[in-house]
Amino acid sequence: MLPSYLTQNSSSPLTHLDLLAMKQRGEKIVCLTAYDASFSALIDAAGIDVILVGDSLGMVIQGHATTLPVKIDDMIYHTRCVTKMCKRALVIADLPFMTYATPESAAQNAAALIQTGGAQMVKLEGAKIETVQFLVAQGISVCGHLGLLPQFIHQLGGYKVQGKVAEAAAQLVADAVTIQNAGATLLILECVPADLARQITEQLTIPVIGIGAGNSCDGQVLVVYDMLGISTGKRPRFSKNFLSDTNSIESALKNYSTAVKQGEFPSVAHSF
Repeated sequence: MLPSYLTQNSSSPLTHLDLLAMKQRGEKIVCLTAYDASFSALIDAAGIDVILVGDSLGMVIQGHATTLPVKIDDMIYHTRCVTKMCKRALVIADLPFMTYATPESAAQNAAALIQTGGAQMVKLEGAKIETVQFLVAQGISVCGHLGLLPQFIHQLGGYKVQGKVAEAAAQLVADAVTIQNAGATLLILECVPADLARQITEQLTIPVIGIGAGNSCDGQVLVVYDMLGISTGKRPRFSKNFLSDTNSIESALKNYSTAVKQGEFPSVAHSF
């Protein structure tokens, strides 16, 4: 069977229903971050299924040590830049730190990301069940995020693998199921053991996108600056420089997509 990026009408944007169908037929979902029009156009042309406008822009674009300083206006601006050039990929935008402290504030900020930024889905960190339910009730498509939560970095005490002990692993499984039942249509798992990610992926009916979560998730996401080897600082263990083996960004993006689709990335070396 041909992958969806070869059969999907290029003028028809993907939706969460397309991602669900990909999970059901066993086709891997490919996701990358983007924060501007140029990268958005390149990523979209490479056949990437999902573009995440992540609050990681606080680190790779703005130069902060964490994602915490990112404001909702930053996210709206960068989301708008991305969606102006994106024709096919589904665009998800992060709700930044403290913009979803209540369901009402979450809805207000999500509406801005959708109405002004053009996002199709918003992402929030943690098991915010009441908030997920409230957003879904307003017609907002929600992506959950479990495992390593960058917005909780001071509480977590660092960027560490999550769910390594039995109690924490069981809680992650329970949270994942609850988020799904609350109406989320997608889940991102970050920095969790590969076996735990496989268990969660198999238990959920919604697609699960991994980053540092092994090869059994329904798809993979990386920060585009990391997978091109142009980010500052130490590259995360779960990432790979796809530009090192080619002489063009376009080829690197296509090679990343192919590696994910064919199950070649992530390897054991990029997993926990």
